[in-house]
Amino acid sequence: MATPCIILDIGGVLEITPDTGWVQRWEERLQLPPGTIHERMRDVWQAGSVGGISERQVHEQVGSRLGLAGPEVDAFMADLWAEYLGTPNEELIAHVRGLRGHCRLGILSNSFVGARERETGLYGFDELVERIVYSHEIGVEKPDPEAFGEACASLGVRPESCLFVDDAEANVLAARAVGMQAHLFEDNARTMARIAAHLQDV
Repeated sequence: MATPCIILDIGGVLEITPDTGWVQRWEERLQLPPGTIHERMRDVWQAGSVGGISERQVHEQVGSRLGLAGPEVDAFMADLWAEYLGTPNEELIAHVRGLRGHCRLGILSNSFVGARERETGLYGFDELVERIVYSHEIGVEKPDPEAFGEACASLGVRPESCLFVDDAEANVLAARAVGMQAHLFEDNARTMARIAAHLQDV
């Protein structure tokens, strides 16, 4: 009998990450038309998501592309991380903590360079689950099938024994396409019920 496995997303699932409006505030401050920051930084954001750039290089690009001095770059990045990290979904985290020893536990997250250090320091996700697979460390993002393969391989489990939980429908559909069970996160109650059902079924 296969050992059941739960693999969760971070942002929008284990972290509550509403839009803080930080980009709009910076565009107003710099007197830039709406959308300018993402337009100028799009390739940097993408590179940071798949490990193609270091944190130092991100800071350098922010400064040069937006015309910001050192302290302004630090403030800009602090605002970015404040939205990225959000606040912990305490109820779901506590539920997952209670699953330890009853199933395999992992995380699969589309991420940004520097995320592991910050999320470890703030939320201790490395102690919550057995393995964390970050896109910036493996070089691919969900919904690429390779990302799900990496998550399963890191835990030594077969896709069909896993329930994957994500707040993006495209990622849920992609997980199902590779043979995983998958649940679209909408709230804690339905997610915890779906986890319980999976643990009974496998």
